Amino acid sequence: MYRPEIKIMDCTIRDGGLMNNWEFDRQLVRDLYAGLVEAGVDYVELGYRADKSEFDPKNHGPWRFCDEADLRDVAFEAPGTKISIMCDVGRTDYDAFLPKADSIVSMIRVATYAKDVDKAIHLGNHVKAMGYEVSVNIMAASHVIEPDLDEALRQLADTNFEVVYLVDSFGYFYSEQIHYLAEKYLNILKPSGKEVGIHCHNNQQLAFANTVEGIIKGINYLDGSIYGMGRAAGNCTTELLLGFLKNPKYNLSPALDLVEKYFMDLHKELRWGYEMPYMVTGILNKHPRTGLAHMDAMMAGKDVPSFSDFYESHLGEG
Repeated sequence: MYRPEIKIMDCTIRDGGLMNNWEFDRQLVRDLYAGLVEAGVDYVELGYRADKSEFDPKNHGPWRFCDEADLRDVAFEAPGTKISIMCDVGRTDYDAFLPKADSIVSMIRVATYAKDVDKAIHLGNHVKAMGYEVSVNIMAASHVIEPDLDEALRQLADTNFEVVYLVDSFGYFYSEQIHYLAEKYLNILKPSGKEVGIHCHNNQQLAFANTVEGIIKGINYLDGSIYGMGRAAGNCTTELLLGFLKNPKYNLSPALDLVEKYFMDLHKELRWGYEMPYMVTGILNKHPRTGLAHMDAMMAGKDVPSFSDFYESHLGEG
């Protein structure tokens, strides 16, 4: 419950943006950032830096792109709290990054699938040379065959990046898988001085529990979001992490204020979190896109299959 090396990474705007197309009100983002600074959160991830030639800025909120001017409009440099942004392999304009000395951002998180780890390393090396901290997040770990995962981790161990993340993208894992994979990541990466992070989705109501299991095994970078806001079933909640970790630098009250001021109403509107379609995709280790479509149709008042029919329709899929 207390280990000084542990860091909390709040990804409310980045992961939560998958539920509202990153169209957060600027005052909400300002208040979120200031509240998380007051709460002592170590990193605040304010969105993606997507390639504007692939994603039209007219069709997405500003936190899909995280231009430097937009970041400086809502955030500030604060002792003890750093800003991160995420970029996807194959969807990132290398020229969109300023040198670290000219940017408010401290960490670039590179999202990749294991098969593309060489491309992730190329992108990571690019931003590392510009002065940024680098994390690589291997997405959908539950779909990676073990030899491919081992090879990806060995390649990342040979880099000078700071962190590699174990990501349960589909909310599929139980504690046993977290134990096994945490040991694998740590055994391969720790000897080269890297930290391991964990990012869990809540399809089976296990995001917080599995994050705690990761802590027990020695993982030090923990992802969370306010009120769990994130794609589909959402994430481990930042407020639970702040309450669980007995580090005096953390302050739960500002996070609770954010929940009450903004995120309870947003939750009623967007309905991320534990819902039957997301539970089904989680237990079957499937991408939540069909669950999201089912939820969208339900919320629009359209006729949809029953939950049991939704489940049965997914059983025979590969």
